[in-house]
Amino acid sequence: MATDLHEPEELTRWLASRGAAGIPHPGGTLLAHLERVHALLTEWGARPAIALAGLCHAYYGTDGFATALGDPGDREELASIAGAETERLVYFYASCDRAVSYPHLADRRGLFRDRFTGTVLRPSVRLRRDFAELTAANELDIVRVNPDLRARLGPDLLALFTSWQNLLSDAAWQAVRATLR
Repeated sequence: MATDLHEPEELTRWLASRGAAGIPHPGGTLLAHLERVHALLTEWGARPAIALAGLCHAYYGTDGFATALGDPGDREELASIAGAETERLVYFYASCDRAVSYPHLADRRGLFRDRFTGTVLRPSVRLRRDFAELTAANELDIVRVNPDLRARLGPDLLALFTSWQNLLSDAAWQAVRATLR
């Protein structure tokens, strides 16, 4: 069976060539953060496309981190290096309008707003689970490397992830509890 997934080392080199190693981020650089998120997802047993999405999750920037390595209007570039499924997950993650989407993600129909297009979606449970897992890995890494952010954001993140508990894997939920309680 053919796959379009690439090796994490190849993606890491490519992200470094795009400037990720020189962009400041809590805990060091954006590249170091991306590598830690990938490692967390791998530790949690995430399927390869999600783990690779963790390595690239900020490629288009996010609602919480505006710096982008690539243009969401040129999605083929990332798809060619990371694989089509990984790119779709990265775009979905990056496109999240957090103020609209976070409160509704675990609802039965899961309202989601794309911040790039303004489109309101009702994504599948699987896609919402993938998104929740990526979000948990991202946020847990940030608060693990920055005690001040943990003190400031921890209670709100715990409340958010508690509301998403049914979307998170057991491993992710245990990490949330261990990190934020």
